[in-house]
Amino acid sequence: MPDAVNKQTRSVRPVRLGAALIPILFLIAALSVTIIILKQDAHIPLIAAAAVAAAVGLCHGHSWASIQDGMIHGITLAMGAILILMIVGIMIGTWISGGIVPAMIYYGLKILSPGLFLAATLIICSIVSLGTGSSWSTAGTVGVALVGVGQGLGIPPAMVAGAIISGAYFGDKMSPLSDTTNLAPAVAGTDIFSHVRHMVYTTTPGYLISLVLYGLLGLRFAGGRIASDNISLISRTIESHFQIHPLLLLPPILVIVMVVLKIPPLPALLGGTVLGAGFGLVLQGRTLAEVVTTAKSGFVSATGVPLVDDLLTRGGLDSMMSTVALIMCALTFGGIMEKTGILQTVAGALLKRVRRAGSLVATTILSCIGMNAISSDQYMSIVIPGRMYRSAYLKLGLHPKNLSRALEDSATLTSPLIPWNSCGAFMGATLGISPLLYLPFAFLNLSNPLVSIFYGYTGITIHKLTPKQIQILAENPEAAV
Repeated sequence: MPDAVNKQTRSVRPVRLGAALIPILFLIAALSVTIIILKQDAHIPLIAAAAVAAAVGLCHGHSWASIQDGMIHGITLAMGAILILMIVGIMIGTWISGGIVPAMIYYGLKILSPGLFLAATLIICSIVSLGTGSSWSTAGTVGVALVGVGQGLGIPPAMVAGAIISGAYFGDKMSPLSDTTNLAPAVAGTDIFSHVRHMVYTTTPGYLISLVLYGLLGLRFAGGRIASDNISLISRTIESHFQIHPLLLLPPILVIVMVVLKIPPLPALLGGTVLGAGFGLVLQGRTLAEVVTTAKSGFVSATGVPLVDDLLTRGGLDSMMSTVALIMCALTFGGIMEKTGILQTVAGALLKRVRRAGSLVATTILSCIGMNAISSDQYMSIVIPGRMYRSAYLKLGLHPKNLSRALEDSATLTSPLIPWNSCGAFMGATLGISPLLYLPFAFLNLSNPLVSIFYGYTGITIHKLTPKQIQILAENPEAAV
């Protein structure tokens, strides 16, 4: 048996760049034809691209058992996210049935004006995500309600979703409670507080740009007659079909508090789901059978008012199954690409042309964006480029916090913009809007990488290692500085 293992190990050959590009180019072509021309989902192209990647691996000596391990490992990385996605689907269904989402929409329509709504959405989601450190919890709670409020105010859902994504990922990027905010400095080799302080330089301009753009967009909807009619119609309809009470705002507040208190997301969201079911039974007069059906199949609104029915017919476990399948297909492909060394080959080829700080930062950011599309996982998009480029930053005498900032400016912020990425799939399913539609309006997510590249080429806030730090790293290359 040891001889067979050694023989298998010796027979594995590194994947050259030409071969490494085959599954990537195939994926691009397959996705383009399927999504743009055929108007279909990305599931089948991802499965086909996984088969192509597996064929490349087999041709280079990898065993099927090894490739299968890579597939399973890739899917395993997303199991936590998949469980959260399923719970969010159930929670949305019970929250609508229990009157929680209708109450959030009802009160939101009372206090938010069309002209200020997009800017207010950015700020609200920023505060919630900064406090919780979770873009997913933010989108699954206040984000769902804000989509409904925006539609009632006559604002296109894609614009609202863009503002929600910008605010939600501001906190995901800047909050010390966020997993990515902890992961990026750990991979790069610095501490979290140096990392967060360094990100302020790139995030602040991007945030201000976003705030101004949302303010300008909002002017288009200020004082509109259609919005006033919609607000009145939605408010009357919700009042006539649900018992509306301020107490219904308690579940989202409690979920946010639980996440802030570092209660794991699954128990926190499950607690919110139970509260939603309870409010449905007690306040809305639902039967237990109705609550269970809603949790499984989603809430079906039958008010007779299309605008309201479109807002409230959603949620349920079943609504998330296509997204779960998409994530599994995408991470199957990403797992094979990592296991066979294809991703490392492509990343290594990119480094050959890097000579200065500007090109290194740009290469890091473009690699992370590409990794989000190829590996379909936010964490892999941080870890793999972080591991690949750490030594390159040190060779140029650049502080590791430059790398950790570039990782977050790109991998974290662009993950929700790609439909088959686990983050993009989650946001699309939760908000009910395709990432391809809200992408042009996710201003923070689009502007921040550009600001980061600009800083890299101009040298603005690009910090060098001190002689003492160079000495520490010389003695221990894995040390954090």
